[in-house]
Amino acid sequence: MRIDPVPAFRDNYIWLIERGDRAVVVDPGDAEPVLQFLREKKLTLDTIVVTHHHADHVGGVAALAQAYGAPVVGPANSPFAGIGRALADNDRVTLFGHEFRVLTVPGHTLDHIAYWSPDLAVLFCGDTLFACGCGRLFEGTPEQMHASLERLSRLPDPTLVYCAHEYTLANLRFARAVEPANVALQHRQERCVLQRERVEATVPSTVAEEKATNPFLRCAEQDVRAAVRQKLSPGADAVAVFAAIRAWKDVF
Repeated sequence: MRIDPVPAFRDNYIWLIERGDRAVVVDPGDAEPVLQFLREKKLTLDTIVVTHHHADHVGGVAALAQAYGAPVVGPANSPFAGIGRALADNDRVTLFGHEFRVLTVPGHTLDHIAYWSPDLAVLFCGDTLFACGCGRLFEGTPEQMHASLERLSRLPDPTLVYCAHEYTLANLRFARAVEPANVALQHRQERCVLQRERVEATVPSTVAEEKATNPFLRCAEQDVRAAVRQKLSPGADAVAVFAAIRAWKDVF
């Protein structure tokens, strides 16, 4: 089994899970690049997996479902009408014999879910957790997003994090502004710059790497708190730190 990125739009990644001549697609915002990939590789689409309802994640679902008759799985509380099997927290989905656990992770949207396979050590997290960043809060609250990120940070360290956008270099520039003395962050930035110069994807990352370098998972760290101290009231908790960092990133 392998997992390949299919670039779409300006910076989206649509993920293709492949085994033999079969495939599963995650968050197909655009059908055409997926159809082209399937034709070139002579693959048949088994299942369409959705993390949340934004158009750049579901825009190609209808065309792909019609072309292959593939079932669509996604969040139970989604406003997107194209979901066939609605999934709630801790539901299970089996893809090519591997079980994926459904994790509700609201914040970016209220319907957002992630898919985690313990045996593969793989996480498809849509727009909740990015490489060195996190999604904007379009529908949820800072409390919800912080709780969602904390939940993902508790997954095993080797877990591969497959997010849906190539935002890494911009996220790293912001993270360096928050934690300029973080050596692991400096090394990650140097490596990712070289990857993008070679037109390589900077993802997947790992949960361990995100915990070491992602400011949104480091709200308890003194250097992170110090970076937003002027925005905080005395005794501010981790949620307030997260909210301050997210507000800063929104205008960075």
